[in-house]
Amino acid sequence: MPIDPICKSRVLPDSQYSTEYGGETYYFCCPHCKSKFEELEKGTIRLKRSLADHERISFGKLRKEIIKPGICTLCGACASTCESITIDNNQPKLIGKCTACGVCYNQCPRTITTEEGLIGKIRYAYGASTQIKDLKGQDGAVVTSMLAYALEEGLIDCAIVTVKSEEEPWKPLPMVATTYDELVQSAGSIYSHSMTMEALMSAIKQGMRSIAFVGPSCNIDAVTKMQKSPYGFLHLFMRANILKLGLFCMDTFYYEGIREFVNSKDMRLEEIDFMKIRKGKFEFYIDDEIRSFDLSEFDEYRSTSCSYCTDMAAENADISFGGVGTPEDWTTVLARSGMGYEIFNEAVDSGYIKSRDLNKNEMDRVLNLSRMKKVQMYGLNKRKVA
Repeated sequence: MPIDPICKSRVLPDSQYSTEYGGETYYFCCPHCKSKFEELEKGTIRLKRSLADHERISFGKLRKEIIKPGICTLCGACASTCESITIDNNQPKLIGKCTACGVCYNQCPRTITTEEGLIGKIRYAYGASTQIKDLKGQDGAVVTSMLAYALEEGLIDCAIVTVKSEEEPWKPLPMVATTYDELVQSAGSIYSHSMTMEALMSAIKQGMRSIAFVGPSCNIDAVTKMQKSPYGFLHLFMRANILKLGLFCMDTFYYEGIREFVNSKDMRLEEIDFMKIRKGKFEFYIDDEIRSFDLSEFDEYRSTSCSYCTDMAAENADISFGGVGTPEDWTTVLARSGMGYEIFNEAVDSGYIKSRDLNKNEMDRVLNLSRMKKVQMYGLNKRKVA
C-alpha cells in the first residue's frame, strides 16, 4: 500500500487524493496532506529557479568536491531536495537527469556558497586607487594612502607596518611608523611572515593610544585574540585603540627559501625592485625586466602554517585590502567595521584615495579565490586512529 509522504500513514492505491511529481505518483490520505505536499513542491521549484538565475551547478561538482574525496556527511540534504538523487552504498548517487539547478550543492553542509561564508561580514566593497602624486605601492597603494590620511589628520599616533631590512634585502622588518616617509618605506608586498606583534606591544608600551596595525589574517587574528581573549593582554590593550588593516593572503614563504630560489635563478635580492604574485605566477621586477616563475616551483619554500589557514580576506580586520579582482593599479577594499568604513570614506572625501563600487565580476573573482583557500583543509588528513 502507498504511504502518504506527509503524515506517513498508509493509503489505498485508489485514493482520490494523488499528484504527479518527478515522474512518480504520490497518494495522500486527505486534501490537507496533498495541499501541503504540492506547496513543498512549488517551493522546491522556486528555489531551483532562483539558483539557476545565479549559476548553473551540476551534481558532478558535488561529486568531485565532496563525495569522491570522502567529505560527505551522509546527512541526506542533497537527496531530500532532489528527486534524481538517492543514497546508495553510503554515498549520494544520481539516478535521474541532472538539470544543473544547483540545489544539491547549495544545500550540502560541506560546501561554502554564501558571500559571508567565504569572505566574512562586510559593510561595503570598493575598488580604489591612490590619489597621492608619485606614491608607488602594491596594486593601488591604498593602504599607504589611508595610513597617510589617518596619520596626517591625527586619527592615529602610529602605524605598525613592515619594511625591508637594509642588511638583508627583502627580509621583513616590523616598524612603528610615525611619519609619512616611514609609511612610504613600507609600501609594497613582502611575501614572508613579519613578526609585527612585537612592534605593536612596543608601541603600546611607548604610550601610543591610537594605532593602525597592518598584516595578513594570521597577524590580524593574533591582535583580535589578544583583545578579546580572557587570557589576552587586556591590561595593555584597554589603553589603546587598534585599527586593524588586513591584507589578502593566499600563501607566505620562508625568507631563506625565497633567497635560495632567487640565487638559483642567477638573480640577486638587492637588485629586485618589487615582487608580485598573480595568476599562478611569482613575478620579480628588475629594472624594466619581469622574471616570472610558476608558483608551484615555490612549494618547498611555502610556510607550513599556510596549509592550515582558511582565511584569505582577513575577516577579523576593520577593513581588508587586496589586489584580487580589480585591474592593475587598483585595490579591492572590503570595509567591515564602522570605524574602518568611516576612515576609508573620509580619506576618499579628503582626496587621498579615489574609489568606486566593486562590480559583480570583480567580487566573483574575490569569492572564487577565497573559496580555494577555504576548501584546502579538505585535502588534509587531520585525524588518524590507531
